[in-house]
This record gives sequence, C-alpha cells and structure tokens, in this order.
Amino acid sequence: MNSSTYTQHLRDLDKRHLWHPFTHMSLWLRDEPLVITEADGMYLIDSDGNRFLDGVSSLWCNVHGHRVKEIDDAINAQLKKVAHTTMLGLASEPAILLAEQLVSIAPGGLSRVFYSDSGATATEVAFKLAAQYWHNLGRPDKCEFVGFSDAYHGDTVGAMSVGRVDAFHRPYFPMLFKTIFAPPASQSGCINAIEKILHECADKIAAICIEPMVQGAGGMLIQPAGFLSELRRLASKFNVLLIADEVAVGFGRTGKMFACEHESVRPDILCVAKGISGGYLPLAATLATEQIFNAFLGEPWEGKTFFHGHTYTGNPLACAAALASLELMRRTNLVPRVAEKSLKLAAMLEELRGLPHVGEIRQKGFMVGIELVEDKATRSPFDPKRRIGAEVCSRVRKHGVIIRPLGDVIVMMPPLAMEVGDLAKIVRALLHELSLL
Repeated sequence: MNSSTYTQHLRDLDKRHLWHPFTHMSLWLRDEPLVITEADGMYLIDSDGNRFLDGVSSLWCNVHGHRVKEIDDAINAQLKKVAHTTMLGLASEPAILLAEQLVSIAPGGLSRVFYSDSGATATEVAFKLAAQYWHNLGRPDKCEFVGFSDAYHGDTVGAMSVGRVDAFHRPYFPMLFKTIFAPPASQSGCINAIEKILHECADKIAAICIEPMVQGAGGMLIQPAGFLSELRRLASKFNVLLIADEVAVGFGRTGKMFACEHESVRPDILCVAKGISGGYLPLAATLATEQIFNAFLGEPWEGKTFFHGHTYTGNPLACAAALASLELMRRTNLVPRVAEKSLKLAAMLEELRGLPHVGEIRQKGFMVGIELVEDKATRSPFDPKRRIGAEVCSRVRKHGVIIRPLGDVIVMMPPLAMEVGDLAKIVRALLHELSLL
C-alpha cells in the first residue's frame, strides 16, 4: 500500500469511527484531514511525509520539541521498572521525586502536591479542596466561587462552572454550580468589581480562580500590570482563597517558570498541567499550602479526608518524563531564553500590525493572539459564519506550519525550545496569508 492509499485508508477509518474534540464534525467529514504519523524536533510529519512546524505546541503543552532523547530515555528507563502503580495506599518513587521538584520551583509556601491527569482535573481538585477546606474549618457556608468572564478552566463540571464559555458550555449550564462572575480580568474596572463582590459576598465565597497574566482560551487577553498582585491583596483582606490556574501559562510559557512570578504572587492553590511533562504524557498537579493541607488532618471518623483520586494519579511514566523535562529546562536555561526570544518574536510580529485586517496583537512570552477584524478603524468583527480564523490557519499549512484559531483570533503558541529561525518562518507564513485577506 503506497503512502497516498494508506493516508486515505486512515482518513476513512477516522471518519467512520472517531469523534474529535472541539471539532465541527460535519465539516471534518467533508474535509481531507492531516494524519500525523511521526515527529522530529519542532516538526510534525504526516502520513505522506510532509513536515509542518508545530506552531501550537500540540495544544500548548510541548516544551522541548518532539522525540527529545533525554525524555525518551527517562521514559524507557522507567518502563524497565514499572509503568503504573496506584498511589491509593502506596507510595511511588517518581511521584515523590517530582513532588519535591515541583515544590522547589513553585511560589514559596506551596508545599503539598496532589496529582491528577489533565488541566481540567487539576482545577476540579482545586475547587473541591477550597470548598472542603472551609467545610473542615466549620464554615460550610463558604462554598461559592468567583470567576472571570472569558475565563476557561476546562470541561469537567466544576471547571465549566467557574470558567463557563457560552460557545462551549451552554447546553450544560443547568448542571453547573453557582459562580459569581467579574468582568474579564483584562478590562479596566475589573479590580473594582472584584472588591465590590468580596465586600458584599466574602462570607459565602470559598475562592477566586484566575488564569494569571493571560486568559488563554478567551483570546489571549493580557491583564494589566498590577492586577494580579492587587487580586492577591484583596483575597487576603477578605479571607478568601486565591486559586491560580497555570495550566496554560505555567512552565516557562510567559517567560517565567510560573506566571505568578511576574508580580511575586503566591496563590493558596496552584494548578498545573500541559507543559509539566514536556508535552509527552497526561499529567497534572494541584499544589496547596501547608495551612490548607493541615485542615484535612484528623482521625478517619472525623470526616476530614479528601476523598478524591484518579486511577492514573502520579503515573510513574508521566512523572519520569516530567523529571527529565525539568532537568532539561535547567540545563538549557530554557525559561530565561524564552524571555529573550519573546522580545525577538515581538519585533517580528510588528510587521503584522499594519495589515488592514489585524485589529490587535496580544503577546506574553510565547503566547500570541492575533485578532482579525473586518474593519480596522471601527474594530468591527468578521461575520463568524465566514470562519476567517479557521481559513487562515488552513492556508498557512501550505507553508509547512500548523496553528489553530480561537474564533477569529489566530493563536501562536510554539514549543518553548523553538529557535528564532523557525519562529520567523511561522510569522512569514502568517504575514503572507493575512496580506491576502
């Protein structure tokens, strides 16, 4: 079977059996999708041998590129020991060693690590920890949450409740628990709205949840300087926990190991996933302070235990990959290099600003959102039925680049180890196709 015949065979099987996430399946069934079969460094390779720069880090999680020897070797070495063992009632060597590493690099005071397997489960753990923390302290009334409009924390019930997005979650609204929403964190006046909410409702609020510095799925919305530190101050003042959802922004993505570091903020609970394993295997962690952990201590009959867990909690292969990734980040001085390269990326992106349909370019580190508009002067959007963002992302593939849109916001989220030449290739592809709109 030659490559084109095999490609078509795979496409036919895909269309017959698979249901893809966040995908308009009616369009998918009419299309001829790429089938990725290999990878090499910064490139994904399809079943016909075509190479594409991974401009979205395989959904924002790849750190060092693909087929990285150090991480491959770590996983292979762990395979020779044990692939998986439960953490329910047993300890695990890779999970222990990784927890020590996570605590050492996280904002000070976050001393306890609870593993799960995705960003949504990390935030779900955080919401349950926050609610039960107050319950264990004799304050079951403090069980509501404050979220932000245009926030996104995942697609489990708790994550949807605190980060509900109309386009994604409207059918499930009747299932969701009550959340008090503030305006988008990027808007002026948001911090005043938060203070008003806390002044009126702090006695029933368990926690505020924020994507620090950048609301990712909301369209790469950048928060103003000082917002996060002021939010921390208000949470402390009104005796409300602060949850930082760093699933997308953590592990160097913004030019700091964690986005909270930009304003020297220590949350009470920190959620991480995506880049934690270098983009290799499903892994997530929820970090909490010793103060929160202590509220769950007591005799079994006191009912303070955190009854939550996942089959693959602290999976040894994933933890081994994460340990190797962290070591590689240290050895290559990756995070400071992201900060340096992001300045060069910003200079490249300047060439796009003058294009007639580029309304705004938003960037923090290796997180870029290019907002497309029909009329630059009025900032009026394109008719969503035209799906301009999706069209542009489809067209750049002929330049050997894979990127994805958020509506009509083009997202560029390359692996953190991508060098300037490859970054330039992505920007040139975008410049060419956006110039044709």
